[in-house]
Amino acid sequence: MDFNGRTAIVTGAARGIGRAIALELGRQGCKVAFNYSRSAEQADSLAEELAALGRAHYYCRADVADYAAVECMVKTARDKLGSVDYLVNNAGINADKLILRMTEAEWDSVMDTNLKGAFHFSKAVAGIMMRARFGSILNITSVSGVAGMAGQANYSASKAGMIGLTKALARELAGRNITVNALALGFVETEMVRAFNDEYKTKLLQGIPLGRFGNVREVGRMAAFLLSADAGYITGQVIQADGGIAI
Repeated sequence: MDFNGRTAIVTGAARGIGRAIALELGRQGCKVAFNYSRSAEQADSLAEELAALGRAHYYCRADVADYAAVECMVKTARDKLGSVDYLVNNAGINADKLILRMTEAEWDSVMDTNLKGAFHFSKAVAGIMMRARFGSILNITSVSGVAGMAGQANYSASKAGMIGLTKALARELAGRNITVNALALGFVETEMVRAFNDEYKTKLLQGIPLGRFGNVREVGRMAAFLLSADAGYITGQVIQADGGIAI
């Protein structure tokens, strides 16, 4: 995989999966722009790691649900780093609750971040990529959007929406040599999963055919592949990386 001279935007990259993807792209030679919401110290730390790799980078605090902020970030990233060649829509939140107890605000906040955020960034970069006749977009979705999960009506709907967005954009942009794919993740060892108690972890592992959680480094490698020229004939696809939980 050769990303030298190219620029990627990774949303919500200060922690967890987004951070791993940003670092993997940096290791592969990519310049990286990223945003964060609340984790300023972790964003600073990621910037230091990218600098240690010798990678040009740009980052800022930006709300993915605010199109003006998104548009400003994309323009600044292009001006500072020279182009926008790849986009990883990773920013996401959850507010799990049974639907009878779920508030409208909890529904809206998850949809605004997960789905509207992906729409905003995809719209903001599409013109740049179309003019360059080059680009790749990767949407980080979930098996919750493939199979549906009780207690996650808002999250499942947002992640299923990202799958529909992926397929529609793949058709719209293919004529300009732009690929759009989705990576549907199962349980990955992040801060959220590590916070589960041992009993719940054991129950989850019993439902995963491979018998383990994923790790962020392997997710980073999968994401890099799907953005790379090696995956140039793959578009509109949903790749499930879930240990077999949603076979």
